[in-house]
Amino acid sequence: MKTIGLIGGMSWESTAHYYAVLNRETARLRGGLHSAPVLLHSVDFAPIEAMQRADNWEEAGASLAAVAAGLEAQGAGLIGLATNTMHIVAPAIAASLHIPFIHIADPTADALLADGYDTVGLLGTRFTMEMPFYRQRLEARGLKVLVPEVGRTNLNGIIYEELCLGIVREESRLTYVSAIEQLAARGAQAVILGCTEIDMLIDDSNSPLPVFDTTELHAKALVAAALA
Repeated sequence: MKTIGLIGGMSWESTAHYYAVLNRETARLRGGLHSAPVLLHSVDFAPIEAMQRADNWEEAGASLAAVAAGLEAQGAGLIGLATNTMHIVAPAIAASLHIPFIHIADPTADALLADGYDTVGLLGTRFTMEMPFYRQRLEARGLKVLVPEVGRTNLNGIIYEELCLGIVREESRLTYVSAIEQLAARGAQAVILGCTEIDMLIDDSNSPLPVFDTTELHAKALVAAALA
């Protein structure tokens, strides 16, 4: 099994979930006492978030590309970026590597298409919902992607001001449920949790639509690639 290089810390709350899924999935597939060989570089999120606010994607891309190259130099056989939003700079990261970079949107699209969905809602940070980098990758696979028409600022604030700090509020859960209901009314058949923290609030037990958790799907794809 190849060593998985994971760029985390954005936020550490979701990175902890990644680590758990990587190991659970490895144990499920390999049995016994097997766990996942992982090289984790957990960055300080505050400087990265400041680059996001400043739309300084070039510097952010160079920073994360250097982290990825460092993981490769340490022996990683493939790289995963444990955040949806920072896949804005995925091309810069992939260009710095001689090993595979596993994009978070790809296993998400695979799962949606395998289950027969063609129109999906996308929730995430304002960058993920409003910028084209994520939607276009899904649309290239034949999916129609809907984002909330209203309330995106509030949804974004819940991520940065609550979930990234480990705060889970029922009021915020209901805000997300309402957003999913609005997407369903516009024709969405399922919803993508396109931020790695949203699964702290929403799952299949409380969502009006079937949920596709990018954290879970991405981590399992990293294990599959490591075992291939």
